[in-house]
Amino acid sequence: MNQRRSSTYPIGQFELPERKSLGHYVYESLKGAIIRGELKPGERVAESRVAEAMGISRTPVREAFHKLEHDGWLERQSSTGFFVARLSREDIEETFGIRAVLESYAAKLATIRHKKGDLEGLEEKISQYQRHLEAGDLESLPKINTDFHDILYSLSRSPKLISMINHLRDQIYRFRMMILKVPEMAFQSNRDHKMMLSLIRKRDEEQVERLVRNHILRGQQTVLELFESERRGGRRPDGQRGEET
Repeated sequence: MNQRRSSTYPIGQFELPERKSLGHYVYESLKGAIIRGELKPGERVAESRVAEAMGISRTPVREAFHKLEHDGWLERQSSTGFFVARLSREDIEETFGIRAVLESYAAKLATIRHKKGDLEGLEEKISQYQRHLEAGDLESLPKINTDFHDILYSLSRSPKLISMINHLRDQIYRFRMMILKVPEMAFQSNRDHKMMLSLIRKRDEEQVERLVRNHILRGQQTVLELFESERRGGRRPDGQRGEET
């Protein structure tokens, strides 16, 4: 039977897994906390505290830390231990630049290749997003937004392209959560999605490709503003104050 443990670390409730290794579970839990912004860039993460919070030995925690370091989520400083990797302007611009190319092409292919009945999933996600937006439930928006994009990619009918996009999936979700905390961007996102659907119906692949590229680059600008505001300790686009560095 699974055991449920509470944690003082921002990793939610922890269940001992039945099939996955403990190291894998710790990895996913900590990576999720980083993606959600619960563990901040530059924040120290101690093996001993994670092990104590989860009620497990340090061996699987150490295994997870090394994988997180390898995958770029943690950085190790020889004298002081592990820290959440800091974002750089170059990281942000590179990720969004790749997204703009891949996702706009996927949308273009979806516009050309979709068949009758394929667009119902996109319609439902737009409606679902709007309901949660109007209810003020901003926490649900990133998942619904991601579902919309996943359906759109699938309509490209290009497994290789979808695989390339999914390689950036965790970084994309991390930035999406940041973007949709900004109220104007939360509303603009669904306006863009409605326009995408309209253009896909018309099979206007050139306009869809352009719209998706601009949609992504607008998100890049928001993340860069957040990044610069955090760096300076000023007021962020989501209304919060950045931290002094």
